[in-house]
Amino acid sequence: MQKTSDVITGKPVISATGLFTPADSISNEELVESFNRYVELFNSRNAEAIASGEIEALQPSSVEFIEKASGIKARHVMTKQPVLDPEIMAPRWEERPNEELSILAEIGVKACRDALERAGRDVKDVDAVLCAASNMQRPYPAMAVEIQDALGIDGFGFDMNVACSSATFGIQTATDYIRAGNAKSVLVVSPEITSGHLNWRDRDSHFIFGDVATAVLVEDEAVAPAQHWDILGTKLKTVFSNNIRNNFGFLNRAHPETADMPDKLFVQEGRKVFKEVVPMVAQMIIDEATRLEIDPQGLRRLWLHQANAGMNRLIAHRVLGHEANADESPTVLDTYGNTSSAGSIIAFHLNSEDLQVGDTGLICSFGAGYSAGTVFVRKVG
Repeated sequence: MQKTSDVITGKPVISATGLFTPADSISNEELVESFNRYVELFNSRNAEAIASGEIEALQPSSVEFIEKASGIKARHVMTKQPVLDPEIMAPRWEERPNEELSILAEIGVKACRDALERAGRDVKDVDAVLCAASNMQRPYPAMAVEIQDALGIDGFGFDMNVACSSATFGIQTATDYIRAGNAKSVLVVSPEITSGHLNWRDRDSHFIFGDVATAVLVEDEAVAPAQHWDILGTKLKTVFSNNIRNNFGFLNRAHPETADMPDKLFVQEGRKVFKEVVPMVAQMIIDEATRLEIDPQGLRRLWLHQANAGMNRLIAHRVLGHEANADESPTVLDTYGNTSSAGSIIAFHLNSEDLQVGDTGLICSFGAGYSAGTVFVRKVG
C-alpha cells in the first residue's frame, strides 16, 4: 500500500496524536454526594436485614478518601445525569440502529480526525486503523473497521484488547507494519467509554474511571511531517493475574440472573496490584532503556499510565533516581481519572509540545493482564 510516495524507509515515527474529551465532567464532590445518597437509600431499605446481620451496612465515602487513594479529583463521562442518579448509577443512552454510527466509533473518529488534522494528513494516505481499547462495544463487526469506514480509509482495520496497555501494544503493532513495509500510515485509536464497565456503587472503585478517546498516527519517516517523534524502541510484557478482572462478556451473560453480579463489572485487588506492578514496570523500563543504550535517568519526560498517583510517583522515582516533579512526569489523572489505555496518550498529547528537538521521553502503560508496554521516543524537527 504505497499511496503517498514510492519511498519507504521502514523507520516508524509518531506524526501526531488526537484527543476527544466528553463535555460532561463529574467532580469528586458530585460523585460523593450521589454515592452517599445511594448508601442512605440502601441502608434504609435493608434496615431489618442489616439489624439481623444478614447483610452489612454500606459505608459512605468522602472527597478526602478518594483523593488520598487515587489522586483523582474529577473525570469526564459521556452521560452525567444517570451516573449521578442514586437509582441508576450507570450510563444510559438510546441504542442506535445498525445503520447509524455507533457511539464508540463516533468518539474514535473524532480523535482520529484531530490527529490527522494535526499531521496535515489526508485520509487517502492512511493504510490501516487499529482500534486498541479495553471496552469494546461489541464482538463484531470490528470497531476498527467501522471507524475506518466512517473516515473513508481504503485499507484494513482490526480490534485489539490488552486492557490499559492496549494503546502501547497498538503502537508496537503499527511500528511492526511500518518496519515490514506493509503500511506507511497507521492510526491507533483508543475510544474508552470506561463508565460502562465501572461499578458506580462500589466505594473502593467507583471514582476510578473516566471516558475519552485518543488516536496516535504512526507513520513511515519518509511521509511524516518535519516535526515528529522518532520511535526509538518498544517493549511489551504480559504476566497473568486475576488481581484486575472484568467478567462481562457474551459467554458470561448467558444466564440473566448473573448479569448484575459485581464481578461482571470492574473489580480489582488494589493493594496487590500496587505491590506487584510498580517493581515490574520500573524494572522493565530500566532494562529496555539499557538495551536501547538510553540512560533512564536522562529521560526528559515520562508519560505514564494514569491509574494512580502513588504508582506513578514510585515508578518515576525508580526510573529517574529521584522524586519526579510535574514537568518530568506530568499527570492528567486529576481531571481525567483513569482512562484505561488512553491515559498515557493523553499525558503525551497534552504535555509534549514544549520539549526541544533531541529530547527523549517514554510513553508507558500498565494494567490488567497484567500487561505493560513502553514506547521510547525522541523529538525531531
